[in-house]
Amino acid sequence: MVTAGDGPWVDEAAGRLVRPFTVSNGRTRPTVALDLMSQVMATGATPLGYLGPEHTQALDLCRAPVPVAEVSAHLRLPVAVAKVLLSDLVDCGALTTKPPAEFHHNPTDRALLEAVLDGLRRQL
Repeated sequence: MVTAGDGPWVDEAAGRLVRPFTVSNGRTRPTVALDLMSQVMATGATPLGYLGPEHTQALDLCRAPVPVAEVSAHLRLPVAVAKVLLSDLVDCGALTTKPPAEFHHNPTDRALLEAVLDGLRRQL
């Protein structure tokens, strides 16, 4: 039985029907440097070529600036896979990316850790 909103790739009893790295064609390294708090946003440009359903879902999530970690959580994919999908979209001009300004110089900043914790709590 497919749960609402998950599409054909997730089954309520069996879980994900397609292995996560199948989504990225086995690729594990993005072509663009992205970290968990990097902001990604749609450019409005139409991507050329075929996009898989996960690419389309990721692009829909990025209408406003959103962190990579949040996209990964919404797609229910490992961060490594989400980064590959997002870098595909950056490469074709459909997304733009920038590092988070307030955390760029001090990745162990207390505010960064609190932001990550808040994001995790929202997912639970």
